[in-house]
Amino acid sequence: MKVTREQAAANRAAIVKAAARLFRERGFDGVGVAEIMKAAGLTHGGFYGHFASKDALAAEACGKAFGDTIERLEAGRDQAGSDLGRYVESYLSDTHRSRRDIGCPIAALATDVPRQEPGVQTSYAEGVDRFIDTLAARFPALAGTESDRNRAILVMSALVGGLALARATEASDRALSDEILAAVRDEITKLPRT
Repeated sequence: MKVTREQAAANRAAIVKAAARLFRERGFDGVGVAEIMKAAGLTHGGFYGHFASKDALAAEACGKAFGDTIERLEAGRDQAGSDLGRYVESYLSDTHRSRRDIGCPIAALATDVPRQEPGVQTSYAEGVDRFIDTLAARFPALAGTESDRNRAILVMSALVGGLALARATEASDRALSDEILAAVRDEITKLPRT
């Protein structure tokens, strides 16, 4: 039975969405094509009708994860108004720590990307670059004596590092994990405003 162009596009979008979620949850090498296709509600055999390889899917899924994250940041759905403190609270929350599958791709994929093909690395780098620019534009509090972009890089690095360490210690030492989240939240909100 022939699939319409609209249905083919919907199927491809479902594959990319499922892959973006699963890759963030378990890493690029922690999930296979068959599992992605099952999560998308499609058969394994249909994969190569949409993508030349898992690497091609990984690059597109990485871009999708960043697109969704940046869209939420731009729309202000992660926080109210332009309050950096509220965004930091949301980013360094218990929910975000526990739900890497729907969270920020920067933290979820950072350790996997260097081992991936150039297409995935490029997609990730482009996403990080867009995130930095969006963060700098979204929060007036990031304007300071340094360039807005440098301050955004500093805040992003603290957020991602804090979240990664909190995730890595959560199972074995929940108190330490909580302490890391709280310390990074507190220190970011203390950054001087000019």
